[in-house]
Amino acid sequence: MEAQQQQAIAQFFAEKTGADSAQLVSANLLSGGAIQENWLLSVELNGGSHAGQLDCVLRSDAASAVSASHSRAQEFALLQAAFAVGVTVPEPLWLGSKTVFGRAFFVMRKAAGTAAGYRIVKDVGLGGDKEKLAERMGEEMARLHSIKPPRADLDFLKLPAQAPALQSVSEFRHFLDQHHTAFPALEWAIRWLEKNAPATAELVLCHRDWRTGNYMVDAHGLTAVLDWEFAGWSDRLDDIGWFCARCWRFGQFDKEAGGIGSRAALYRGYERVYGKPLDADAVFYWEVHAHVRWAIIALQQGERHVSGREPSLELALTAHIVPELELELLRMTGVQHA
Repeated sequence: MEAQQQQAIAQFFAEKTGADSAQLVSANLLSGGAIQENWLLSVELNGGSHAGQLDCVLRSDAASAVSASHSRAQEFALLQAAFAVGVTVPEPLWLGSKTVFGRAFFVMRKAAGTAAGYRIVKDVGLGGDKEKLAERMGEEMARLHSIKPPRADLDFLKLPAQAPALQSVSEFRHFLDQHHTAFPALEWAIRWLEKNAPATAELVLCHRDWRTGNYMVDAHGLTAVLDWEFAGWSDRLDDIGWFCARCWRFGQFDKEAGGIGSRAALYRGYERVYGKPLDADAVFYWEVHAHVRWAIIALQQGERHVSGREPSLELALTAHIVPELELELLRMTGVQHA
């Protein structure tokens, strides 16, 4: 972070907190963040509403962007909405502007712990009791799903033009129709989604990327649900299916809830808070959907590298998971689930 940016950020904190002065003690760019940048800040505030040392995260646009991602102002509004209904998210503090940092940003309170999925599923010292963690995930999702349209504060979220399942089918098919390479297995799976598309009784706010790797835990349990840039109105099972999808279990395939615990624990927590049962067959549909969606995203990320727009080994390697996802989709949509 450049010296001029540091000075501007310090002044921003002073204005927002009413402090007599603010000093930026440290600013460290966190790892990850292919779509957004996250800066861990430590700010010393002299007086005002947050006097003393404030540890927080500044989240800004990265050098590259993905059109499907929400803006930082929109993501801030989503965090505020989730925080208000009791979802465990980093407390949203202040929304900034390009004039301060050079790019749009917002500030949220720092959450403790780690989000590394491969560590969370294997390290017995992370997340506390993993069955309780899976149950907690269900409770958290249910709280989020209490948010339903219309919402004036979330008016930037478009309502799907048709049932969420069919809306996705249309979007997946459009992408493949424009792509330079044919993917017959994905076309097969998309047709399966179309033929088996469920009706959605009610739209709810879904995170749409709620998976292991996008939440933080410490030694005791959940500390924060992260990465809200793809949230939108959808079927509530969209989140359940994405979390349970085999492709997001980090090799712990017997632990069907995100690689951390049992499906029964996840469902138990969800049903207790939401007040309605989950249909296992309906969830299976959204797990198939998750595999197709992740395959499409992987292809899109690969294209960002291959096109030369954003040379990145990580993006290039992501595209190589597509055959594995295709094989899983063929297995899932076989005779036993026709």
